[in-house]
Amino acid sequence: MSPVLSPSASIRESRRRPATRPAVQFLPFCPESPDPQTEAVALVQGENGWCKGSLVSPTADCPPPPLQIPRAPLVGIARLAANSPTAQTRRSSPERPEYFLLSVKSILNRCDSDRVPFDWTVNPYRGCEFGCKYCYARYTHEYMEIDGSEFERKIFVKKDASVLLARDIAEKYSYESKASGGTKAEHIAIGTATDPYQPAEKEYGVTRACLEELAKHEGLSISVVTKSNQIVRDIDVYQRIAARSALSLNVTITTLRTRLARLLEPRAPRPDLRLTALRQLREAGLSVGVSASPLLPGINDGELEAVAEASREAGAQWFFSGVLFLMPSSAKQFLPFIREKFPKLAKQYEQWYAKSSYAPEEYRRKMSERVRTIKAKFGFASRPGETMRAVSPGPRQMKLGWEAVRHRHKMPVALMGKVAGSRRIPED
Repeated sequence: MSPVLSPSASIRESRRRPATRPAVQFLPFCPESPDPQTEAVALVQGENGWCKGSLVSPTADCPPPPLQIPRAPLVGIARLAANSPTAQTRRSSPERPEYFLLSVKSILNRCDSDRVPFDWTVNPYRGCEFGCKYCYARYTHEYMEIDGSEFERKIFVKKDASVLLARDIAEKYSYESKASGGTKAEHIAIGTATDPYQPAEKEYGVTRACLEELAKHEGLSISVVTKSNQIVRDIDVYQRIAARSALSLNVTITTLRTRLARLLEPRAPRPDLRLTALRQLREAGLSVGVSASPLLPGINDGELEAVAEASREAGAQWFFSGVLFLMPSSAKQFLPFIREKFPKLAKQYEQWYAKSSYAPEEYRRKMSERVRTIKAKFGFASRPGETMRAVSPGPRQMKLGWEAVRHRHKMPVALMGKVAGSRRIPED
């Protein structure tokens, strides 16, 4: 028999010994019942009764003790998610995500972060089928004890959203926001951690239900952001909201190149469809702008002016953009993607985002200056509400020089800075 599989001499000897054993023995031994004096060694059930598991020389009768880490009971949103029933769907494609009905206690969620110019968020769904490689909101699935890689495959549909929204506005909302010194209503941002017009909306209509509720109120301050041309479906309700409240719509366009868009945002509508939707919204008399976020160093930052020009021609009234904000849960998905699709940029991305969710300060400053120049060139107005609250540019960082990187259009990107610190946006 192989020496690896044969029983040790000590085990053979222990089997020839009488049943009565001294109180103190060397391991391993196999008493007929658990010894209460086990010290720090675990007892496991072997073929010949209970035995002390030996990590040094385990055998068939005395295997190493199993490593069992107690799992804390699920609480809060994680428990709700675990108990969420499957939602029925008409979709039959094998690539479709799993849908679940999530029983939330509130739909209007307070946002205290100084990084953003709004007071409340409304996200009709948790998770987003568009599957954008850079999406920062993957961390919201981690609150439910679900890996961030499941963000586009497990979509949670919030139940009774319109009823909850009506209650939340009555009980939580203020028409005199602290940020404005009491002169303006608190701002509600729709679609900050999930796209409100992802494919799930065609079946479940949670976004439409929320909008219908908002249309019943007067004096609200509301904004919506989406990558989907499906937003034009709700032009009628947006017109009713705009007649009674402050409303701004934002269409995200990160690139004009269809192939690049399909790579970065696999299941989002094409850029040209978004521009067409933008034009339709403006023709309907609604206030619309463009978000060119995120700027991805060496990938789409060279297109910034072209995106702004196309947006202006489609009727955009304002234009804004910010550099990639990469939280750890998103970095686990995004950095392998960069290594595979943009290998020449991989080292720089890993150095930049190794210790921080922010790009180096100098790069962010240069991009901010470029955006200001572009806005002035095309005559864009200020983004609604951007002066209401001072938005923090992120932590200050020490400066180190890195080799410049060029993307496919040979646009130089000054890659400089040592990253440090990070912040977390409130979970929704």
